[in-house]
Amino acid sequence: MKLIVGLGNPGIEYQFTWHNLGFLVVDRLAEQCGAQVVNRHGRALTGKCNIAGNEVLLAKPETYMNLSGVAVRELVEKHEIDPVKDLIVIYDELDLPVGAIRIRQRGSSAGHNGLESIIGALGTQEFLRIRLGIAPDRPFGDGAKYVLSQIRKAQYPVIDQTLDAAVDAVSVILTQGASVAMNRFNRKAETDSAEK
Repeated sequence: MKLIVGLGNPGIEYQFTWHNLGFLVVDRLAEQCGAQVVNRHGRALTGKCNIAGNEVLLAKPETYMNLSGVAVRELVEKHEIDPVKDLIVIYDELDLPVGAIRIRQRGSSAGHNGLESIIGALGTQEFLRIRLGIAPDRPFGDGAKYVLSQIRKAQYPVIDQTLDAAVDAVSVILTQGASVAMNRFNRKAETDSAEK
């Protein structure tokens, strides 16, 4: 079984904030495979489905972002998930422009509290992550305040494309492997940046 975790904060007030892009991707994955992420397992909402021939557990931690690792560790232990091979974490990345996607197989948290919590809870940096850019094209001041701000309606179209791209990236990872997905999606993001 594969475990796909989207990071975010529970509660309607956070639903369409930048910090909740991971949740939004999980919702879109569930929608596409006819699942509902409503089952409470430990400290996460989960839903099972089949993506590209793989049995997948979709999860949205309910611990709030900074304690995401608690929920992820519980799911990893309960379902005997090997983080190196079977875990994908999807989250917002303030170091990337809005619309950009980067897939990484390992690495530090780069200051992302949710990822820091998961690394600490699992005791390893060796797990796949899909990072979704949220950096605005103008100065934003306080990063902590910005990530909890509402996504503006004018930005919905680019966010919609980003969510679709993240869903595609998950499918490529599951069918063709991380290297192929990194080649396709990381390079596309670099090309797009160069064209601007």
